Amino acid sequence: MLKLDSIRYAFPQAQIEISFQVERGHSVALMGSSGSGKTTILNLIAGFLQPDQGDILFGGRSLLTLKPAQRPLTYLFQAHNLFPHLNVAENLGLGINPGLKLDQDQQQKISAALQWVAMEGFEKRRPSELSGGQQQRVALARCLLRQQPILLLDEPFSALDRSLRTELTELIVRLQHAQDLCIVLATHQPEDAQALNAKIVQVG
Repeated sequence: MLKLDSIRYAFPQAQIEISFQVERGHSVALMGSSGSGKTTILNLIAGFLQPDQGDILFGGRSLLTLKPAQRPLTYLFQAHNLFPHLNVAENLGLGINPGLKLDQDQQQKISAALQWVAMEGFEKRRPSELSGGQQQRVALARCLLRQQPILLLDEPFSALDRSLRTELTELIVRLQHAQDLCIVLATHQPEDAQALNAKIVQVG
């Protein structure tokens, strides 16, 4: 279980105060207008920011002493976070080994992940050669490879049309069931929360 316990974080002009928890296999949707602090909460969970008060726990253990790279999570950003100078396979390989020294088994896992998101045959493409939906599929395949129990989603569908949103939310639900994930979604679209069967937490 992921738990945010009496978290407080102060901005120059405002303050976030929030508590919630999410069990493995379940989702929470942070709902609020732009600037309400949804992404800030994700960044607190990820370790990019430190709260002024409270604790963030997973499985009863505080995450606050862990650096971002040590935390048991994957972060799917709105802008995909793919490296433009690397091809699709190399971008996925970073999720397994930052040095891209991959053995045959790891390379097979990359192929399987691309097949899982219907992107097989795109291994040598650069991100600039992919559509927005295809880039988000690759980012989702990287989440699959990382096999971390927490998945953070920062409005990952906002630039996509309705059919692609539906397609990708279905893939995320499949990923959640396959890996028993805790999902925290930042969104201002109620339909995204509904698609993930997420408990809504209002922010701001």
